[in-house]
Amino acid sequence: MDKKELTNILNDTATMLELKDSSFFKVRAYRSAARSLESSDINFDKNISISELKKIKGIGTGIAGHIADIINTGSFKEYEGLKASTPSGLFDMLKIPGMGAKKVKYLYDNLGITNTVDLEKACREDRLLDLPGFGKKTQDNILKGIGIVKKYSEKYLFGEIITESEKILEKIKQNSYVKRASLGGSVRRKKEVVKDIDIVASTDNPDKVMDYFTSIEEAEDIIARGDTKSSIRLKTGINVDIRTVEDWQFPYALHHFTGSREHNTAMRSMAKKSGIKMNEYGLFKNGDIVKCRDEEDIFNFFSMQYIPPELRENYGEIEAAKKGMLPKLIKDSDIKGLIHIHTTYSDGRMTLEQVSKKAQEMGLEYMGISDHSKSAYYAGGLSIKDLKLQFEEIDSLNKSFKEFKIFKGIESDILNDGSLDYDEEILEKFDFVIIAIHSNFNMTKKQITERIIRAMKNRYSTILAHPTGRLLLSRDPYEVDIEAVIDAAQKNNVDIELNSSPFRLDLDWRYLKYAKEKNVKISINPDAHSIDNLYDYRFGVNIARKGWLEKDDVVNTLNAQKIDNYFKEKRKARKDENRK
Repeated sequence: MDKKELTNILNDTATMLELKDSSFFKVRAYRSAARSLESSDINFDKNISISELKKIKGIGTGIAGHIADIINTGSFKEYEGLKASTPSGLFDMLKIPGMGAKKVKYLYDNLGITNTVDLEKACREDRLLDLPGFGKKTQDNILKGIGIVKKYSEKYLFGEIITESEKILEKIKQNSYVKRASLGGSVRRKKEVVKDIDIVASTDNPDKVMDYFTSIEEAEDIIARGDTKSSIRLKTGINVDIRTVEDWQFPYALHHFTGSREHNTAMRSMAKKSGIKMNEYGLFKNGDIVKCRDEEDIFNFFSMQYIPPELRENYGEIEAAKKGMLPKLIKDSDIKGLIHIHTTYSDGRMTLEQVSKKAQEMGLEYMGISDHSKSAYYAGGLSIKDLKLQFEEIDSLNKSFKEFKIFKGIESDILNDGSLDYDEEILEKFDFVIIAIHSNFNMTKKQITERIIRAMKNRYSTILAHPTGRLLLSRDPYEVDIEAVIDAAQKNNVDIELNSSPFRLDLDWRYLKYAKEKNVKISINPDAHSIDNLYDYRFGVNIARKGWLEKDDVVNTLNAQKIDNYFKEKRKARKDENRK
């Protein structure tokens, strides 16, 4: 039982209690306990005592007992009772944008609606028009939300499935009948959203491998069981496909089943021009196999550089590899510090002391704190008084550090007219200012674009955060001319964030290459609200690699002293430009 599973059960309990119209305080107690668990450093094992759990802020005797039951048995009595009496379809309804627990409960109680199919039918029949708190606009928004959910059904965030993917791959590798094995498909290419998990394995005994694969404990259903290909559905809902080949075929199969389809088509076309047949079974010249030990040999045969899986999207990688001009892609180890971190001063679930301790344990040299600005009242935006207290704590902590620094920042809301959330006297006090849109996404493309560009013209703007506002699988990007924004970032000396939250991964990798060409620096930021979120920067590095970024393209590959100078020089340059 890991921390994520624990918090999921507690949050689900809170949701089901909300749907049952239970006491606000009881619902809040479970949600608070889940948040406290997220930010705690405690190890959850079967030996943990209730008294130890009660030491975690926000966890009382009752919930501590439930947590102990979950750790020992996987559940607790109240949770099981709620599950038995709550239609599972209500959870699906809660995934619809704008559908909170109160609305779902009202529709369940008054119209007997228990799932999204019934809800869509009711909307199509205009049965919500006269209900209190609904009306035509709400009904239209629900239909729009259902459309979004349908659009993204049976798709999964890379960040949510990669751990399980790697776990299953390791199991396959450990099977005595398997010689070589690798992830393939969109997971290996590190796409932000994937449909399934692909595994390629080599063996002399495919039947034994298939028996093993279809019997692993993570499998809920066997979808298909074949001689060289089998599919299972995991308990988490995602499908896993495995393909087996003889070991000499492994390089060709791995390349083919890694994809993308567009990359493979371009590679086959290139091979055909040289009189070579290329497919998942091999390279063939005049009908004879061209022997390759691994993927590197395949690319070497065509006098190409090895193309990392992340780049195999037919975005110019084949031409660049032929010319020996592929970028030296950024690595996790290149990141020296993390910017865009939220603490308990706003809506974060970690204190300044906790996050600075963890960042040092991770081997980082610095972090940039950027809690929400005052307009973000929904996220505990900081008042001037709050800022003073935070600055004092940062100064105190910095004095205690020998080789680590906390930079003072803010995530300032871009208001409707493009102005920022504090006056210049306050903005001057920050080491850096992250600017971001958090409201009024329904402006026209021209209005949104102009709003962002005006904010970038503010001399204190350092980094534009999550520039398209998307939430993967739940909210489409707002309408914005992103190339115009990148051009304005270049003109105004503003960096652009690659938000590393697995729910955002924004700026999209397809635009990173354009930003690189325009010499716009990228900041790979975790947008962390909890200790675990700090590690999300690795998802950002994946996307940076897909966007052809190298170490020098990314701001936070600078060490602490250099980024300190970088912020100061940027501020000075902006001031000098304004004087002109």
